[in-house]
Amino acid sequence: MVNISMRVFVTGATGFVGSAIVSDLIHAGHQVLGLARSNASAESLISVGASVHRGDMEDLDSLRAGANLSDGVIHAAFNHDFSKFAESCELDRRAIEVMGDALAGSDRPFIVTSGLPIIQGRPVTEEDVLPLVSNSRRVSEQTAFSLVERGVRASVVRISQVHDQDKQGLASYMIAVARERGVSAYIGNGLNCWSAVHRLDTAPLYRLALEEGVTGARYHGVSEEGVSIRKIAEAIGRGLSIPVVALSSEEAISHFGWLVHPVSMDATASSILTRRRLGWYPTEKLGFIADLESSNAFVD
Repeated sequence: MVNISMRVFVTGATGFVGSAIVSDLIHAGHQVLGLARSNASAESLISVGASVHRGDMEDLDSLRAGANLSDGVIHAAFNHDFSKFAESCELDRRAIEVMGDALAGSDRPFIVTSGLPIIQGRPVTEEDVLPLVSNSRRVSEQTAFSLVERGVRASVVRISQVHDQDKQGLASYMIAVARERGVSAYIGNGLNCWSAVHRLDTAPLYRLALEEGVTGARYHGVSEEGVSIRKIAEAIGRGLSIPVVALSSEEAISHFGWLVHPVSMDATASSILTRRRLGWYPTEKLGFIADLESSNAFVD
């Protein structure tokens, strides 16, 4: 058990997940150096007791400097503007490589955020390896593990649909589509599922990975292995007081647009090994559907 205070450089420090990580690190006695690209972000970090490191994901010199000033790095930043997804993935790759170069050979931990792979027919486990070449342009996990061979103490936290009452992962986009279309929809029987985790449960996972993690390990931020898309659509229908409909695959394309692929996925995942290896146990009582039903997105 690591019980010494570390100075941790956190990217995405004022973001949805990153802000929870910062608060948890400080509460546990660590010092936080948070990346901030605006005065508002800097003020937010100062208000919770963190130090400010000015820069952004495109400023590679600032990322390198932040890593050099730290005892460890948690990389939680990513631009979720899907209209610029390829560009965001390339920025992410370069950022990971630059910070990794700064940490090489130092035995300082580097925790990188990744999504979960998809395996049909069963929940994904921590032992399932992402291919070196995949259909997704996001290669944060592959990039992180390529650094291990260069002496970087890198590990990966894979997160699922992260939720609270303000945001509910991809379901937030489903709400927007449902409001625009006047119906809340799912595809086929709607029994395909997404895994989920509460935002506040992700924070101690990152900290434990930083303190206790093993080089080259994959950890899963999953509290619910699978929540059906039909239940999600039904909760959205109740929240917006609109009909809930089942669509064919062909109908779903025009209804959902770019969202059709994730809504059609069966993306379940387990965190059994993560819980066993890190002693991480989700404690937030509200599940994905409960947070969705009380979503602030339904409040006018």
